[in-house]
Amino acid sequence: MIDFPSSDISRHGLARIGSQPIALAAAAFVILVLGAGSLIIWRSYTGAASPEPERVVVTRQLQARTAAASEQLVEKTKGLEATQQESIDQLQVVQDQLQTVRRLLAAQQTETKRLSDQVGSLTGAIDGLRQSFATAQTSDVSDAPSVRKTSRAKRSAMSHRKRAKSRS
Repeated sequence: MIDFPSSDISRHGLARIGSQPIALAAAAFVILVLGAGSLIIWRSYTGAASPEPERVVVTRQLQARTAAASEQLVEKTKGLEATQQESIDQLQVVQDQLQTVRRLLAAQQTETKRLSDQVGSLTGAIDGLRQSFATAQTSDVSDAPSVRKTSRAKRSAMSHRKRAKSRS
């Protein structure tokens, strides 16, 4: 323990307070009772009841709002799921149609190639016929002048005969 000289204690008044602990406790008790009484009077005067019921009401309102918001989120989520499923179904239909179009296009390209090959072979056959016809014409042309000469000669002879008959 620390010993203080008696002159220091009297100066600070600690000796007086320490010698009367019951009076100090009684004064503190009176201050607490007055503070609590004034608080009760103030609350009753302002009409503010105990804040606990108000907190409970506010908490319940917040819980109700939270529940409503949760329900709205659930409904919106279900709507989004339905929309997403519809989109998936539509996409599958479009993919099926695309595959069908691809198959048809491949079949059409195959048919076009087959027809192109046939046209090429027909063109080759026509060219062969033209060449054989041209060869036949050139051989006919070399034979034709003698035929033509004879046929012209025959024609002129026949025309002379007709004139002769008509004169007589």
